[in-house]
Amino acid sequence: MTASKRLKNYRNIGIIAHIDAGKTTVTERILFYTGRSYKMGEVHDGTAVMDWMEQEQERGITITSAVTTCLWRDHEIHLIDTPGHVDFTIEVERSLRVLDGVVAVFCGVGGVEPQSETVWHQADRYHVPKIAFVNKMDRIGADLSNVVNQIAQKFKTTPLPLQIPVGQESNFRGVIDLLGMRQIVWIEETSGARYESVEIEPQLLDRAVEARDDLVAKIAESDEQLMDRYLGGEEIQGTDLIPVIRRLTLSLKAVPVLCGSALRNKGIQPILDAVVDFLPSPLDVPPIEGVDPQSKERVQRLSSEKEPFAALAFKIFMDQGRKLTYVRIYSGSLQVGGDILNVSKGVKEKVSRIFEMHANKRDRVEHTGAGNIVALMGLKSATTGDSLCDPSHPILLEAIDVYDPVISIAVEAQTRGDQEKLMESLARLSEEDPTFRFQENPDTGQTIISGMGELHLEIVRNRLEREYHVAVNAGKPQVVYRETIQQESGAEAVFDREIAGSRHYAAVELRINPLPRGEGNTIVNGIVDASIPENFFPALEEGVRDALSSGPILGYPLLDVRTILLRGEYHENISSELAFRVAASMAFKKACEQASPGLLEPYMAVEVLVPEEFMGDVLGDVNLRKGRVESISTRKAIQVVKAVVPLSRMFGYSTALRSATQGRATFTMHFSHYDLASST
Repeated sequence: MTASKRLKNYRNIGIIAHIDAGKTTVTERILFYTGRSYKMGEVHDGTAVMDWMEQEQERGITITSAVTTCLWRDHEIHLIDTPGHVDFTIEVERSLRVLDGVVAVFCGVGGVEPQSETVWHQADRYHVPKIAFVNKMDRIGADLSNVVNQIAQKFKTTPLPLQIPVGQESNFRGVIDLLGMRQIVWIEETSGARYESVEIEPQLLDRAVEARDDLVAKIAESDEQLMDRYLGGEEIQGTDLIPVIRRLTLSLKAVPVLCGSALRNKGIQPILDAVVDFLPSPLDVPPIEGVDPQSKERVQRLSSEKEPFAALAFKIFMDQGRKLTYVRIYSGSLQVGGDILNVSKGVKEKVSRIFEMHANKRDRVEHTGAGNIVALMGLKSATTGDSLCDPSHPILLEAIDVYDPVISIAVEAQTRGDQEKLMESLARLSEEDPTFRFQENPDTGQTIISGMGELHLEIVRNRLEREYHVAVNAGKPQVVYRETIQQESGAEAVFDREIAGSRHYAAVELRINPLPRGEGNTIVNGIVDASIPENFFPALEEGVRDALSSGPILGYPLLDVRTILLRGEYHENISSELAFRVAASMAFKKACEQASPGLLEPYMAVEVLVPEEFMGDVLGDVNLRKGRVESISTRKAIQVVKAVVPLSRMFGYSTALRSATQGRATFTMHFSHYDLASST
C-alpha cells in the first residue's frame, strides 16, 4: 500500500461526551466488533478495557484518556476514549488538539448536558469535525427528535439525522437507515455482532419516507446540483448523498446524527461506517502550521512521510517509574534510536522505544510515520504540548491550553521518612497532569496541592498511596482566590541602591485602572517623552508582571488590571535593567494599595436536574449558598435549574443534594468566572 493510500485510510478520532452518556460503553463495543478485544468489558462491572486504572474500575468513570487502534472496512482507526467529568477536562483538551474527528455521544434522555457543551466547544476551537451518536434509546423518556433540536439550538449547526429508531424506550429494537432506506436489525444471541438489513416494516414506511425527504432537502440546500435533482423529483440514491454529507461534515457546516443503545449492543457498527464515510483522514485536514524558531516565519508540514519529521507531545504517563510520551506525528517518519529535537525545551533527545498503545498494553514497533498516534520512551525533558521535530528542520507548533487549578488542600506525609518521597511523587504526577500543581509554603512548611475539583485531588491522593506507596494526611479543601483593584490609582517609585559595588538607579511613574471581569491583564506603554530609553521597556514590563503575581491582600495573583507606564528618570552609566524592573514593581505595588484592592473568588456554573416536588428545597439551598439562579426549564418530568454559585459554598453539595431529594437529583458544575468574594 502506498504511503498516501495508507494515510487516506487512517482515522484519528476521539469519543467525547458528558459524564455517564455512555462513551466507554460505546468504545468497548467498537473494540469487540472490530475484533480488537475478544469479549465486551462493562463499565458497571469494572471490566472495561479502556478504563484500566483501579480508580476508574472502582468508580465506573473515565479518569485518563486511553488510546487504541482497530480496523474497520480496511481503515485503521486510532481511537481515544476521553473522560466526561469536568475535573479531568485537560484530558479532553489535549486529545482534541491532536485528533482529526470526534464522535460526540449524547444521552437519549438527558440530551445536550453541560459537559457535552464544554467538550463540543473545545472541539470547535480546534476545528474538529463531528458525528453525533444519541445513545440510550432504550431508556424511559428517550427522544431522538428532542436531542436533534437541542444540537441545532445549542451548537448553531445543522444536524443531519441519518437514522430513525425502530420502537421506543424498552421496545427499542433497531434503526432505519435513511440513506439506504433499509431497516437494521441486530441478532441478540450474537451480542450484537451480527445484524441484518431487511425491508422496512410497512407501518414504519410512511414515517421513514417523510424523514428521508426532510434529510435530502436539508442536504440539497448546500449543493446546487443535488437541489436541481431534488426539485425535479428525481430519485436520489444514498451513494449520491454520502460525498455531500462528508463535505458538509469536514467544513463543520453539518453533523451526521445516528442513534442506538450501546448497552444493548445496537447501533455501533453504523457509527464505524460513519467514521469511515464522513470523518477526515490526515490528508483531509489542513497542513499543520508552526513557527520556525530561528527565522520566526510561519511554516507548514504536509501529512506525508516525505516531509521532515514533526510531532506534538500531548500526554505524559509514568508507567512504573518509566516515562511514556504520547505523540501525534503530523509529518515525516521516526525510527527507534533516532534523534529528535524538542523545540519547546531546546533539547536534543534519542528515542529508545516506540509503542503502539492499546489502553495500558503496548506493542513495540521499530518504525512509525505521519498520521500515527504512538507512545515514545526515552524522552526525558518532554512535557504536555512540546513540539518534537527533525533537528535540521525545526518547527514550533501551537501549544496546548492548560487550565489553572481552582481548589487546593494541604497534605503531609504520615511519616518523616516519606516526606522526600512525597515531593518526588508529586513531581511525577504534575508532569503527567498540567492542571495539577504543588508547592511548599515557605512560611508554614505545608505542602499545598491544587487541582480542578474535589474528585481530582481525591484521585491524586489515592494514586499517591496505591502507585507511589506514600500515605498522606490531608487538610480541608481551600479555594484558590485571585485579587483585583476596584478604582484607578497612580504612583511613582525610585530605586537607588548600591549592589555588589555598583550603583543602580531608576525612577518610574505609572497608572493602573480596573478592567471588566475576564479581560485579563494588559500593560500599555505610554512613555512618549523619551524619559526612559526603549531598551529598558522589557525590564519595566517584567517588573509589572512580577508585581501582578502577588496581590496586596493575601498574596494571590492579580486579575483584570490595566497598567499604563507614563514616564521615568534615567541616568547614564548608573541606570540598569535591574533598577527599572525593581522600580516598576515598587511603583505598581504602591499604586495597588491605593486602588481599593479586592479579593476575587471562583464561581461555578451549576446545573441541577431535579424532580418537580423537590424544586423548593433545591432553590432554597442555592440561595443559602449565595448562589444566583440563572434559569429554570422543564425537560419532560425533570426540572433543570441553572445557577452560578461561589466554589467555597459548594463543598459537600453532592451529599446535601442527595439527602434533600431522596437521591433523585443530580448535578454537574464547571468553572464559570472569577468575581468579587462575598463578604459573609
